[in-house]
Amino acid sequence: MARAIVWQDRRTSSLCDGLKQEGLEPVWQEKTGLLIDPYFSGTKVAWMLDHVDGLRGRSVNGDIAFGTIDTWLVWKLTGGAGHVTDYSNASRTLLYNIRELDWDGEILARLDIPRAILPEVKPSSAVCGVTDPRVFFGQRVPIAGIAGDQQAALFGQACYRAGLAKNTYGTGSFLLMNTGSQPIASKERLLTTIAWRIGTEPVQYALEGAIFITGAAIQWLRDGLGIISNASESENLATSVAGNDDVYFVPALVGLGAPHWDAYARGTIIGLTRGTTRAHIARAALESICYQTRDVVEAMRRESGIQLKELRADGGAAGNQFLMQFQSDLLGVPVEVPAVSETTALGAGYLAGLAIGFWDSQEELDAKWQMGRRYEPRMNASESDHLYARWQQAVERSEDGQGLLEAMNNDKGYRLRPTACVGET
Repeated sequence: MARAIVWQDRRTSSLCDGLKQEGLEPVWQEKTGLLIDPYFSGTKVAWMLDHVDGLRGRSVNGDIAFGTIDTWLVWKLTGGAGHVTDYSNASRTLLYNIRELDWDGEILARLDIPRAILPEVKPSSAVCGVTDPRVFFGQRVPIAGIAGDQQAALFGQACYRAGLAKNTYGTGSFLLMNTGSQPIASKERLLTTIAWRIGTEPVQYALEGAIFITGAAIQWLRDGLGIISNASESENLATSVAGNDDVYFVPALVGLGAPHWDAYARGTIIGLTRGTTRAHIARAALESICYQTRDVVEAMRRESGIQLKELRADGGAAGNQFLMQFQSDLLGVPVEVPAVSETTALGAGYLAGLAIGFWDSQEELDAKWQMGRRYEPRMNASESDHLYARWQQAVERSEDGQGLLEAMNNDKGYRLRPTACVGET
C-alpha cells in the first residue's frame, strides 16, 4: 500500500523536465493531446513503480492494476470483475494515443510502465459491467456511464455541437470547447482531449484549458492568510470597493496551467500601496479567476478560429454573482449558469441513460437544459481590455520563479526560498 498522489502533486517535475530535454514533448503532445507535466498521472505511475518498495516486481507479476478513480470505482462495484476505463479518462493519463485509440507503446516503454497493468478502454456511454450483489445492496445494476469530471460536465451542459463551451469553477477551473469528431492539434499549449464516445459512434474531441488554482485561491485567503472566515465572504469584500485599485493576484501557487504551463511560476500579489485593504486582495483573487479564464478563451479563439458567443458556467463558484458578472464583462459575452449546477453528475447520468435506452438521443437531452441565470456584459471593451493588459503584465512577473531565484541566489550570494512576491507595478 502507498499514499495516493493527487493531481496537484508536483513531485515528478524533474522527471518531466528530463523528458522535455529529450525533445519528447512535441511527439507526445501529437499522440496524447497533452503536454508533459506532473499534472497528469503517467509520470506519477512511473514514480510509484520506481519508489514504492516491491511495486515494480508486483507489476511484472500481474499482481497490481492501474487506473484513475473511475477504474477503481468500477473495480469495487463489480467485485473485481471489471478493470476498465472510458475514452475520456484514458485520454488524460499521458499514456493514451487519442488518434489511434490505444495505449501508446513507445510512451509506455520510455516510462517503463507494463501494458498489463492498464485498464480496458470502453465507450463513455455503454454497459461495461454490472454491480456485484455482494457489494451493492444485493442488486445487479448495469454500469453504463463513465466519463472524466470535466467531459461529463461538458455533456451535462449539453455542449453537443462544435463551438459550444463550458467552464467549471471549482478548486481549479476547466474550460472545454467541443471541437467535433476531429482533434485540433494545439499550438497554444491547450490540451486536446477526448470528450466522449457514445456506443459505436465516432469519438468526439474537445480543447481544454486547465487552470490549476481558482477556487483554491479563495481557500488560501481563508486558510493561509486568514483574511476571510468563509468563501462566501469574498464576494461581499469584493463588492465593498469600487475597483481593484490596480492590485493583481496571480495565484500560481502550484505553478501556472493553461496556456502558460509554467511549473516554476510563483504566486504574486502586485500593486500594493498603503491604501490596499483585505477587500482589494479578496477582489484581486476573484478577478484572477476571470483573467485566467480569458487567457484560455483567447487561446481557444486563436486555435480554433471560433469566436465564443456564450459561456456556460457550473461548479461551486458559479453561485458567486460578482464573479459571474465580472467574467461576462471581461469576456464580452453572456455567461449562463444552468438551473442544475451539478453538471458532472448530470452528464454521467445522461451517458448512462443513453446506454440503456432511457433517453433516445442527444437532441432529447439538449431540450432538457434549463438556464438558471444569465449575466450580460456591462463593461465597455476598452475598460476590460485595459484590465486584462494589466493582468498580463502581472503574469509576466510571476513566470519562471525558479530562474529568478537562481539568478538572485547567484548574484547576491545568499539563498532565497520560493514565496509569494509582493510589490508595486
